[in-house]
Amino acid sequence: MKTKAVRLYGIDDLRLEEFDLPAIEDDEILAKVVSDSICMSSHKLAMQGDKHKRVRAPLASNPVIVGHEFCGELVEVGKKWRGRFAPGQKFAIQPALNYQGSLWAPGYSYPHIGGDATYVVIPAEVMESGCLLEYEAEAFFMGSLSEPMSCIVGAYHAQYHTRGGSYVHEMGIKEGGSLALLASVGPMGMGAIDYAMHAPRRPARVVVTDIDEARLARAASIFTVEEAARNGVELRYVNTRDLPDPVARLRGLNGGKLFDDVFVFAPVRPVVELGDRLLGPDGCLNFFAGPTDTSFSASLNFYDVHYESHHLVGTSGGNTDDIVESLAMMAAGTLNPVAMITHVGGLDAVADTTIRLDKIPGGKKLIYTHKRLPLVALADLEEKGRGDPLLAELARAVKSHNGLWSKEAEDLVLAKAPAI
Repeated sequence: MKTKAVRLYGIDDLRLEEFDLPAIEDDEILAKVVSDSICMSSHKLAMQGDKHKRVRAPLASNPVIVGHEFCGELVEVGKKWRGRFAPGQKFAIQPALNYQGSLWAPGYSYPHIGGDATYVVIPAEVMESGCLLEYEAEAFFMGSLSEPMSCIVGAYHAQYHTRGGSYVHEMGIKEGGSLALLASVGPMGMGAIDYAMHAPRRPARVVVTDIDEARLARAASIFTVEEAARNGVELRYVNTRDLPDPVARLRGLNGGKLFDDVFVFAPVRPVVELGDRLLGPDGCLNFFAGPTDTSFSASLNFYDVHYESHHLVGTSGGNTDDIVESLAMMAAGTLNPVAMITHVGGLDAVADTTIRLDKIPGGKKLIYTHKRLPLVALADLEEKGRGDPLLAELARAVKSHNGLWSKEAEDLVLAKAPAI
């Protein structure tokens, strides 16, 4: 079968190509990719080329299909897996295979599987690692968000607290405690607000900060104080830009107390240090943001580490259990990370978007891999739709869903956008 895919040949050398996929072996699966969301990790892969730890250099002779946040349908199932998988099933992928200790992963290391393709061959190690996951929600784009959402789920699970002076670590945020989400109205921060409100283990109070009033207002219109209250969570949004004493202000919103859990969503030294100052006894600080500066550092109060039992954790990605939990919550309708999506495009937009991703504002860039569609911000659909009937329809669909992407919008793209 022929596929069209974006493959990496070297530093910033991404090419949209058509080529033949090999016939599947008995332990492989042929799949149709429908959607992929572009991750900053793919941008870093393109920047590093052969130096990236997950590629099988040299890329010039071993090009890899990029994209690892993808969702689609199974087309043909090899004999080994026919009792477990069937054609027509929707699927999502956990790309972190950890197969026999190797770093190889779909979207980084393989010539025939990655998210930015029309069709792919799923190799045996994906199934053997339990990383081909059945997806039951209706909209494909939600499956593409399960991988980034699993990173958030994993971070929540990585938090820990001690039990009454013992050395037993209770994993997860403090149930019924207080949680501060700093610089948390970007795409991943929005997912963290969603999870805090709807996860089985919830805090009693969540305080969300940022320094952009428009982004805070947008977050508050999507994840409302009223919805949080219905789930037993007191939710507050605070702009810390001009506060003379942000610690005092945030403590005031927490009954004068420091916080049990603090998440930092920006690799900015003052934000990290603010998080440290907000941490209460037995508190856990999660440095979620992934810095690009290998020497990034910040000051922490080690007096409090010693006497107040402060903890520090950081995670990079989620595991298979985290993505399974994300998929289950999406299918049940208790988790809706659609607020992450700010742009949409087709396979023809992937190469340029991946290379320039750090310069394009907003959140997730959602790609429909069988379609030709220039990358467009959801906020620009109305203006750009004046000369384009499809974009005009998409603008109306997005507007009717509070400015968010939706299955209605996805169906329009799948039905009316030109094929690649």
